[in-house]
Amino acid sequence: MSDTEPFAAVDLIRVKRDGGTLSPAQIDWLIDAYTRGHVQEEQMSAMAMAIYFQGLSDPELVRWTQAMIRSGERMDFASLSRPTVDKHSTGGVGDKITLPLVPIVAACGAAVPQLSGRGLGHTGGTLDKLESIPGWRAHLSNAEMLAVLDDVGGVICAAGSGLAPADRKLYALRDVTSTVDIIPLIASSIMSKKIAEGTSALVLDVKTGSGAFMSDTARAVELARTMVALGRDEGVRTRALVTAMDVPLGVAAGNALEVAESVDVLAGGGPADVVELTLLLARHMLELVGINADPAEAIASGRAMDHWRRMIRAQGGDPDAPLPQAPIVETLTADRDGIITRCDALAIGRAAWRLGAGRATKDDPVSASAGIEVLAKPGDEVRAGDPLLRLHAEDAARLEAALPLLAGPESAVVVSPPGTAYSRLPLVVDIID
Repeated sequence: MSDTEPFAAVDLIRVKRDGGTLSPAQIDWLIDAYTRGHVQEEQMSAMAMAIYFQGLSDPELVRWTQAMIRSGERMDFASLSRPTVDKHSTGGVGDKITLPLVPIVAACGAAVPQLSGRGLGHTGGTLDKLESIPGWRAHLSNAEMLAVLDDVGGVICAAGSGLAPADRKLYALRDVTSTVDIIPLIASSIMSKKIAEGTSALVLDVKTGSGAFMSDTARAVELARTMVALGRDEGVRTRALVTAMDVPLGVAAGNALEVAESVDVLAGGGPADVVELTLLLARHMLELVGINADPAEAIASGRAMDHWRRMIRAQGGDPDAPLPQAPIVETLTADRDGIITRCDALAIGRAAWRLGAGRATKDDPVSASAGIEVLAKPGDEVRAGDPLLRLHAEDAARLEAALPLLAGPESAVVVSPPGTAYSRLPLVVDIID
């Protein structure tokens, strides 16, 4: 311990390593000292690993999250005439729900300040999808964000560097030290950013199944409960839906492909599961802020599409511009008559990543046009030669890299003899208030 620092990081690491409890003052100091660079990366790595094995008590987690929030600015939307409500998804394959959801909820009278991120690995990022629209820009100043919210009612943009900077440092550290998969640190990471964002209400979409970050359903429910409690403690009306990600959501998995599918939903079409989940989340968001409006009517009347077009234009995009199309398109077909009994979200997500739709590191470029269309799902009856998957790629090498994940004995899509039993998760597994 130095003359100017009240604690020494090594002492706090030892407390947590041995199963002890950190005091509020110790947690406040640790997060602040790490943010300003006094606590070194190797020391915070040791602390993250100690938490991985020992966990955090409920009071420790609340204080940890509060300290992360206090590490930066907290946005204020008090000047808006509309109530604010946001949605956060833990991500998955084909999860484009944010794109149609924000303009629908905005068309119903709420303000939706959707601060989103980029994809990593097999899960797509909302900003990557929207950047396939010519001219659209993700980065807005706080003043620009407020102006778009005030005018349109919805905005989707990148989080500014001033929001929870401690989380930005800690997230990158956890990624390279194998300490990502621990509920207290996941929950505090998500909720510190969302609470600092300043929204008055929040709906969480926690995915579970093979293509989800939290594949085990019991752990997904635990994460959802933990995040709802953190939101409530900070005065944010919070609700969580645990939803299925054992099968890709909708048809499209890939950036421009998912934008096209989202516009389809806003036009009154789109896959049934995407429409169902979008409307369900919209109803929960509106209920939390006391707005009695029908999101389905916002689509039918064209108001949601109008808000989408205004929102895209407000960030420099052209909603009428053609979306990028891949020069190579290949369709995989059924080799027999039968019934689809598996459509594995993880394998399809990894294949889309190999095609170029995702990235391995945060600095990798992504292909706007690459991706997969899922043309058959569990329960569908097919005949030999029927299309199962349509692959989009910019070059042949990427196509060849993706094919082993989709064909052969471990195929992502399995055709079984007619009458074979199959199982899949319900679209909504649980709802937690």
